[in-house]
Amino acid sequence: MTARILDGTATAQALLEETADRAAKITERLGRKPSLVTVLVGEDPASKTYVKMKANRAAKYGLESRRIELPDTSTTAEVVARVEELSADDTVDGILVQHPVPSQVDEPAVFEAIRADKDVDGVTMTSFAAMGLGRTGFQSCTPGGIIRLLDAYQLPLEGQHAVVVGRSPILGKPVGMLLLERNATVTYCHSRTRDLAEVVRTADLIVAAVGRPELIRGDWVKPGAVVVDAGYNPGNVGDVEYAAAAERASWITPVPGGVGPMTIATLLAQTVDAALTRL
Repeated sequence: MTARILDGTATAQALLEETADRAAKITERLGRKPSLVTVLVGEDPASKTYVKMKANRAAKYGLESRRIELPDTSTTAEVVARVEELSADDTVDGILVQHPVPSQVDEPAVFEAIRADKDVDGVTMTSFAAMGLGRTGFQSCTPGGIIRLLDAYQLPLEGQHAVVVGRSPILGKPVGMLLLERNATVTYCHSRTRDLAEVVRTADLIVAAVGRPELIRGDWVKPGAVVVDAGYNPGNVGDVEYAAAAERASWITPVPGGVGPMTIATLLAQTVDAALTRL
């Protein structure tokens, strides 16, 4: 068996084109483009690259993208105040605070300064609760992108045993909640899980989201399982031993070209959703 590819690049492109169509219609009615503001604190080179990429993608698909840069000496109070200003600005539809922030800044406090109806990155407690309770709200972009990707290939989720390896508040935990909402049976694993390999071997769907290169070995994959690798490590290596896993899985995401493109496409789609509420 050789796994078929869950092509995040192609699926994201389709979502971006749909988003551009919606953005154009909203621009006509609203008198301005849907607006995404990114807050960048400090000088982290990778963060600067990500922010530039997001801005270019937003502009290409009909959104206005603004960047707010704050010095790496900023205090929590200063960053919170700036985010609160953006939350009160009627010309701003979505706010993204680029992770990570400098160590002296309380990142959760900054996230909570984002008004819930502008939390297009799905990082506030309100968004987390909405995902957990199955209510209307914004999804964390990587988990939301994963669900969109699985849906695009019409892969069944109901009744499937999903094993999520990782428990971060913006990836592992919310993707498990979204899968549970779709009637999957969800097991969370993490660094203290005993017999990790044995648990993973029971999975119909594996979501690897732990940030350790090739932690999930190919022979852990049950024949016919679906493998979603949300890890990205130096050298374009995911959290799954790709070649060996692809010999056993039915479907698998490549790294790169799997989950990553879906994350940005979901961010822009949710920004347009936010703009729609201003009409």
